[in-house]
Amino acid sequence: MSARGGPFKQASLLLRLALAAALLSGCQTTRERLLAEGYPAPFANGFEDGCSSGRNAAQALGEFRKNVPAYLADRQYATGWDDGFRQCQASVAGDLQRHIGIDSKADRDWRHARDQGMGKALGRASRDR
Repeated sequence: MSARGGPFKQASLLLRLALAAALLSGCQTTRERLLAEGYPAPFANGFEDGCSSGRNAAQALGEFRKNVPAYLADRQYATGWDDGFRQCQASVAGDLQRHIGIDSKADRDWRHARDQGMGKALGRASRDR
């Protein structure tokens, strides 16, 4: 069995490596993806800067990136920056919450018990009318 498992494992590994290489070769930056989807260059530039700033704002003492003259003069850059900042900050904040376990099983159990108690209380209140 190990004689047949060996070549199969090697073929499987080679297939996984080829798939990973194909996926990695197709990677593009967010800016490139936005441009390919038809967004104007100032919006894509602003989104990239805002996203970088948003990711850093969700962490401790990150670098803030904003082309202030472009932000003030170009509405597309400003809109892209604002969108990128909000989306990326929210994404990182959500990742951090999941990582530190804010929504742990104990928290879910507590919320479930609270909701069950509220349901019972509201059920009694509506029957008493």
